[in-house]
Amino acid sequence: MAEQQPERGVDLDLDQSQFGCSVCLDLLKEPVTIPCGHSYCKNCIEDCWDQEAKTGQYSCPQCRETFSPRPLLKRSTMLAELVEKLKESSTQQPSPSLACAGPEDVVCDFCCGTRRNKATMSCLTCLASYCPAHLEPHHSVPVLKKHQLVSATVPLQGKMCEKHNKLMEVYCRTDKKCIYHLCVIDEHRSHNTVSSASERAEQQKQLIESQKKVQQRFQERKQELKELLQALKDFKSCSRTAAESCDGIFNELIGSMRRRRSLTKQLINAQQETAAARAEELQLQLEEEISKMKMKRRDAELEQLSHTDDHIHFIQTFQSLSTSCESPDLPPVSVFYPRRSAFKPVTDCVSKLRDDIESLLEDMWPRIFSTVSNIDVVPPAPKTREEFLRYCRPLTLDQNSVSPYLEHVAFTEPLYPGLGLKDARGGHYAELIKFW
Repeated sequence: MAEQQPERGVDLDLDQSQFGCSVCLDLLKEPVTIPCGHSYCKNCIEDCWDQEAKTGQYSCPQCRETFSPRPLLKRSTMLAELVEKLKESSTQQPSPSLACAGPEDVVCDFCCGTRRNKATMSCLTCLASYCPAHLEPHHSVPVLKKHQLVSATVPLQGKMCEKHNKLMEVYCRTDKKCIYHLCVIDEHRSHNTVSSASERAEQQKQLIESQKKVQQRFQERKQELKELLQALKDFKSCSRTAAESCDGIFNELIGSMRRRRSLTKQLINAQQETAAARAEELQLQLEEEISKMKMKRRDAELEQLSHTDDHIHFIQTFQSLSTSCESPDLPPVSVFYPRRSAFKPVTDCVSKLRDDIESLLEDMWPRIFSTVSNIDVVPPAPKTREEFLRYCRPLTLDQNSVSPYLEHVAFTEPLYPGLGLKDARGGHYAELIKFW
């Protein structure tokens, strides 16, 4: 009798990963084995096959082997027992972190049910897209490791040839489109075709050149923006300084005018005070003379004397009265009565000064306005033909996307010099330029 072999332990980690359902990514529940040899949860494989019932072809979610009619499913007793032992002897490992597919995401082709995960990689050999969980066999199975994996950026259907339903591997430079290699035998027989890898390398060079130009243009724009901001900052500083200087000049001019106004008022008031002093002095003299001469009494006596009939009395009395009526100490008084327009020449002079200043301001203001308006940190928008020609650049058209009604010719018409294009149907250029 053969010696009894000792019972070997089970690698729980290995069993844990191999006894999982590739559809629900969990340990098998009611495990069943389909004809190709792969095992799934009974509910998971039935849900997948329910979705394929309309086609009449039932496939394995892993190897894609098809079966017709639909295989009958029976519970795998051995797998069920092994799964139960795994649950009892070890802690179930957590499933990989997965994300549900959004409207713009590529969906995993192996996820079944309503909740389908986002695919991260596509296999160009299997022609299927995988989420991280279903992609695991491509990292562990030796045969699958040889498959070509790419990032799942777009659905694989967009990379398939509609005619042959195969992955496009060739690029037609004549028609500028990707094709399947069998398409070269048919409609692309005489066309310039290269492999997609070669065309990618060529366009990669163009992409690098474009990136360099974009980066160079970007740096130029950044430098221009920096210079513009610095120029604007300097412009604001200069404008603020100019405004402060002009404000100071106008304040000096206003202060000078105010001083001249004050001086003019002082001169008029001084003249008024001088005239008032003279009039007051004359008033005192007249009052003193009236008091001493007692003119009213003398006038009455003279009036009475003028009516006397005694000639000797008249002569003697008149001599004494005439002597007392005049004061030898006081000179004769001549009073000047000024007119209301005595100071009109002064106001006329001030009015002329005002008119001269306003005339000077009217003459100088257009010059000031023009000088200020011509200062600008940003050039104004072109309005005339000469201004537009400053931004003239040679016109070039892409021969690959130009209209089929255009052809290259030697063109020297003065209206559009150097354009080098004409309408193959003889049309006029004006409409063509409007279209551009």
